[in-house]
Amino acid sequence: MAKYTLMRKLLSIIALFCTLGAAAQFATPAKFTVKENKISDTEVEIVFSAKIDAGWHVYGTDIKDGGPTKAEVTLETQKGVKPKGGLKAKGNAHKAMDEMFGMELTYYEGSVTFTQTFTITEETYEVAGYLTYGACNDQNCIPPTDVDFKFTGTGKPQTPQLPKGGETGSEVKADEAKSAENVAEEVVAVEAADTLTADTVAADTVALPLQGDGGASLYTPVIDELKSYGEDNADTSDKSLLAIFLLGFGGGILALLTPCVWPIIPMTVSFFLKRSKDDKKKGIRDAMTYGLSIVVIYVLLGLVITLVFGASALNSLSTNAIFNIFFCLMLLVFAASFMGGFELTLPSSWGNAVDSKANKTTGLLSIFLMAFTLSLVSFSCTGPIIGFLLVEMGTSGSVIAPTVGMLGFAIALALPFTLFAMFPTWLKSAPKSGNWMNCIKVCLGFLELAFALKFLSVADLAYGWHILDREVFLSLWIVIFALLGAYLIGWIRFPHDEDEYDEMGEVIVNHRTGVTRFFLALASFAFAIYMIPGLWGAPCKAVSAFAPPMSTQDFNLQKEDVVEAQFTDYEQGMAYAKQKGLPVMLDFTGFGCVNCRKMEAAVWTDAEVQDIIREKYVLISLFVDDKTALPETEIVKESDGTETKLRRVGDKWSHLERTKFGAQTQPFYVLLDNEGKPLNTSYSYNEDITAFVQWLNKGVENYEK
Repeated sequence: MAKYTLMRKLLSIIALFCTLGAAAQFATPAKFTVKENKISDTEVEIVFSAKIDAGWHVYGTDIKDGGPTKAEVTLETQKGVKPKGGLKAKGNAHKAMDEMFGMELTYYEGSVTFTQTFTITEETYEVAGYLTYGACNDQNCIPPTDVDFKFTGTGKPQTPQLPKGGETGSEVKADEAKSAENVAEEVVAVEAADTLTADTVAADTVALPLQGDGGASLYTPVIDELKSYGEDNADTSDKSLLAIFLLGFGGGILALLTPCVWPIIPMTVSFFLKRSKDDKKKGIRDAMTYGLSIVVIYVLLGLVITLVFGASALNSLSTNAIFNIFFCLMLLVFAASFMGGFELTLPSSWGNAVDSKANKTTGLLSIFLMAFTLSLVSFSCTGPIIGFLLVEMGTSGSVIAPTVGMLGFAIALALPFTLFAMFPTWLKSAPKSGNWMNCIKVCLGFLELAFALKFLSVADLAYGWHILDREVFLSLWIVIFALLGAYLIGWIRFPHDEDEYDEMGEVIVNHRTGVTRFFLALASFAFAIYMIPGLWGAPCKAVSAFAPPMSTQDFNLQKEDVVEAQFTDYEQGMAYAKQKGLPVMLDFTGFGCVNCRKMEAAVWTDAEVQDIIREKYVLISLFVDDKTALPETEIVKESDGTETKLRRVGDKWSHLERTKFGAQTQPFYVLLDNEGKPLNTSYSYNEDITAFVQWLNKGVENYEK
């Protein structure tokens, strides 16, 4: 009965997480509150205060045309007040040069407050409208979002100034007229979005109702159909738990082969066998308990990481610049340690205390404490590997990834102890510890150094430093892997590499290179040479997931030709596709979407991608930040019952993405048949060209069926 009660509790917890996930699906990353402050009897201000989720930022008020969505106020009702100045922002402001837009951008992280001040011109006043803002992280942007407000009140109008001496009545009237013109100019500045009318709508954009006559099926939600195809092909959120487990298992194998762990295996196994020499079964049982204790210790480590940081913080590790700088520095320290610069060790008193406690206790507790002693003693070798693994697992987008990864790591680490205890004769055939173990440590140091640059690249892109553009990144990787090849071939030696001696005790200078090291050196040199054409713009697809985007490259001989959309209107494009008998690639994008441009530059310029889109699809690009005004404002209901006002063309496409496909970020790609049904899973920001081609081909295959 207890077992079934526990199972019911686990199912309830899973259901709760699913419910919370569904409820948070459309949650905006910036939570705004609006209030009115009465400054005086003659002035009032509207204050918009926002709390911004970790990893996201909201753009300021000084963004030029052609940039991302800036914060601005639009007035729909204005009686008895006039704006005093423009919208002002206050918060943790950052300024960075953005190469995509070719301008300096101001954005806010953590929190921001926007304030619009009004002068009261009549005894009673009414003001209503909305604040429009844009928010992005390093992967996605939400569509331009509105925050509505409406306030009424009373006040004392400002007393008009009396005519100065010498002024005539006509002069006063002229000044009043001039003042009225100035007020009109200020109102126009605040109401810029309201100046657009149906006459200004682009000729190729038709304002169609959301339930189009004769085409209602095009707007039918297909969220469940999309889910039936699987998860979205996003870059950092689609790592399977199996892949994470295998990553951890591989890390455990590497840690096992280091000089801190491998020599401990025979000593530990012999200890357990001697401890129960009269009862071999007990010895094997104790050794298995020892291995299980190792698993428990590292799984607990993964759980602690998850509980301390939480799901949202773990996901933000892949986008937050400060975290990435920290990880870069951490990997540099680990690399230096692996190469022999210094030893990363915990205080010896810790290990001695735990070891002493293990000797004084008996039973399962003593075995667990011995396993904990192993974890402390081997920290100098396992610490850097665990640190790197936790970074990768934490940025995978899965809340249980660190736990699953540490499970794989611990199983790989504990497996030899258990197997050698069960089959002690195997110890005789096991390779002896030696210089080959230090070679593995140094090679891991080179890899840690290479991956440190990957994390530094994320921070470099976020802050716009341009110290690690694509050609600089590739140059450093070329040097790193060339030096790794030189080390493997024997041209470079580090402090912990042992010298080889001849029969007379002389150091052997021209020692022979092992066959295994030769082939590893060959692979490292070949990889370095492979990246050299990337300095002139070659795609180097094998490193595209690690290197900065092609747009950061200053010198590029490759011709970039991005596929242009055939339509920017949903219904027109769908009608054309039906007439031609072709499937549709729907591209939810934005003029201010940085990652949309990155996808186009890195993926859409590929020749194979271009051929498939141009010949086998009708491409429809819907800009969710298109500020062209609809002929009239539409009020629609969301799935949760709330009402939303659609004022612009971009609002319409944003609502379509949200209600039909259950998404609200850009870039967001969907493949549709001529009835508006999905042909494959959706696709988000992922610069893997091979995956994108496979996704497109699968859509064509399903359409032809």
